[in-house]
Amino acid sequence: MPAAIDALSVRARTGTIYPPPLDEIVAGRVKRMLGNEFGLSQFGVNLTHLSPGAASAHRHWHTREDEFVYVLSGEVVLIDDDGETVMTPGMCAGFPAGVANGHHLVNRSDAEAVVLEVGTRSRDEVCEYPDVDMRFEMRDGQFAITRKDGSAFDTKN
Repeated sequence: MPAAIDALSVRARTGTIYPPPLDEIVAGRVKRMLGNEFGLSQFGVNLTHLSPGAASAHRHWHTREDEFVYVLSGEVVLIDDDGETVMTPGMCAGFPAGVANGHHLVNRSDAEAVVLEVGTRSRDEVCEYPDVDMRFEMRDGQFAITRKDGSAFDTKN
């Protein structure tokens, strides 16, 4: 494992596990999974770039994983159950596991925003999405993304 790296040298990931058309909200999001480069297993670290109009995710909350975000550059809007908060460089937010406060970041500006995301890595986790019919579940390291009732998405469209 390297002792130090250039974060921008890490492979950029633009995809998502969200099925169509729910994947459209993150178009313009680029993640670099920095923690993986060091073999970190207890928490993840992502460098996330959000183009104008892109969201970090659908509003969500985790049952077992804490989340922390820190704005490095640009401007994002944190949208959670309490409303909207404009976040600028140097601002941060945290979301404790098990607190049902659906949240995400949206770039409503006309310039790219860069955010550092840190979160727990749990082999067993449920992530709830209050605004869309979707649920993420991880059991012993294996994940499934389904509708809230547990049924599969029709991926033939």
